Amino acid sequence: MSEAAVSDAVTISASAAKRLNAILKGEEGAALRISVKGGGCSGFQYTYDVDRTRADDDFVAVRDGAKVVIDPVSLEMMKGSEVDFVDDLMGHSFRIKNPNAVASCGCGVSFSV
Repeated sequence: MSEAAVSDAVTISASAAKRLNAILKGEEGAALRISVKGGGCSGFQYTYDVDRTRADDDFVAVRDGAKVVIDPVSLEMMKGSEVDFVDDLMGHSFRIKNPNAVASCGCGVSFSV
C-alpha cells in the first residue's frame, strides 16, 4: 500500500475497537458498517449498522479484531478519518473524526464538505 493510500485510509481508535469487540462478541463475521447519506442538519450524515455481508469493493478497517466496513462512495467522503468511541456529557457514541468535513453539527452525526 502506498503512503498516499495509507494516509487516505479510515482508521479505528483503540476505544472504538474495544467497544466494537464488546458489542459484537459472539456475532461471528459481524462488523460495523458505516455509510454516508444525504441529510442531517449539515448536509450529510453517518449511518451505523451491524452487517455480516461484504461487497467486493468494500473497504475494511481492522484493529484488535474489530472490523469497520465502508462502501466506496462513503469512503470518498471519509478518507483519512478515524472512527472513535466517546463517553462524555452528551452520552456515549461512535464519532467520526473526519478531516474532510468543513462543518458539523453539535452532536457530530452530520457534516458538510
